[in-house]
Amino acid sequence: MKRWMFLAVIVGLTSSVRADDWPQWMGPKRDSVWRETGIVEVFPENKLPVKWRVPIAGGYSGPAVAGGKLFVTDFAKESGKEFNNPGQRAELKGKERVHCLDAATGKEIWKYEYECPYAISYPAGPRATPTVADGKVYVLGAEGNLHCLNTQTGKVIWSKELKKDYKCDSPIWGFCAHPLIDGNKLICVVGGEGSTAVAFDKDNGKELWRAIEARHSGYCPPTIIEAAKTRQLLIWDANKLNSLNPETGKKLWSFDLAPQYDMAITAPRQAGDLLFASGIGNIGACLKLMSDKPGAELLWKETPRNGVPCANSTPILDDGMIYGVDCQQGPLRGVKLETGERLWESYTPTTGKPGERASHGTAFLVKHQDRFFLFSETGDLILAKLSASGYEELSRFHVLEPTQECFGRAVIWSHPAFANKCCFVRNDREIVCVSLAKD
Repeated sequence: MKRWMFLAVIVGLTSSVRADDWPQWMGPKRDSVWRETGIVEVFPENKLPVKWRVPIAGGYSGPAVAGGKLFVTDFAKESGKEFNNPGQRAELKGKERVHCLDAATGKEIWKYEYECPYAISYPAGPRATPTVADGKVYVLGAEGNLHCLNTQTGKVIWSKELKKDYKCDSPIWGFCAHPLIDGNKLICVVGGEGSTAVAFDKDNGKELWRAIEARHSGYCPPTIIEAAKTRQLLIWDANKLNSLNPETGKKLWSFDLAPQYDMAITAPRQAGDLLFASGIGNIGACLKLMSDKPGAELLWKETPRNGVPCANSTPILDDGMIYGVDCQQGPLRGVKLETGERLWESYTPTTGKPGERASHGTAFLVKHQDRFFLFSETGDLILAKLSASGYEELSRFHVLEPTQECFGRAVIWSHPAFANKCCFVRNDREIVCVSLAKD
């Protein structure tokens, strides 16, 4: 009996200290919070150990890490002229690929690829981060190829061609919305007649429901919140922010919120009874969620002088503040959640140069304990403190060279993953693992 009790204690301790996974976009709870312990509090001499670098091809999709494996997608171009024009589609031929690597060493475990001609703007590669659950990895390509693969072998379990199956076109900037696992469902933003949002059985791909008629599906990932004692699925299309019953797709409420160029991109963020959503063109709002029934009322709207219009990176709500990147001018801003009042701004974590404006300046934010990790478009991993009083940079390490182009400057627009006491991030040439272990 004593022996079994001892073993149980050991198993419990092992479970409690095991490395965290990062199985989808923005982490295990899709909330931009890294909860792993034993992480550095400052980068010694602004340097970090690089564990491995592995070549890959183009893409904006971030990596996912689960069960000791890393999953990342790319596009191997074979022909065509690649160019970045926000109003024009580039036509390329090539293959989209799914790579499964050993997260500890970078060694390839398996690779799955398929022919995928592109006709999209900014055609570097896939946009959506893989989603991993229950021995399966779900991958959405830039042209709407949706695959469910076995995580051990890479074998296809089921697949969809969203453009063909739902009679829709690929958005000009491609299919971008990171698929969401909710119970037995895989929820995707699709498009087409009455199918802006579609729920599939995650195990066999059978359609469970479809919902929402919209002028354009937008690019915003599905998001689950809870308010009025009700689980609600948020789908932000080009016209409205919609709340649905995630089990049936039935609409609970909607709010008119139409960003410029159909660019509903960043996920709405909840803090208590407040919900914040914003996009390009100073189109954003802070809503007060009803407590007696599903619904929302406007608290304040963005203007050119308040709030923060986010696009490439989803903001974080923390301690009564919004921390987000202004896509129009490029600084990281600190904004009061209840009023939209701008308290401070800094270009240091985005363009890297104080006061230097940049359209769609970008930094991806992840909270860790009382600090934040930021990955800048310049390829720097930054450790900083964010508060109502301002931005305080603690450490910075240059991880990768920017390989994409935006408005004449070099950028990286890929969300990192944090797992196994490491940061995993990619550009269009390689994926890198950097150790953030304290010891």
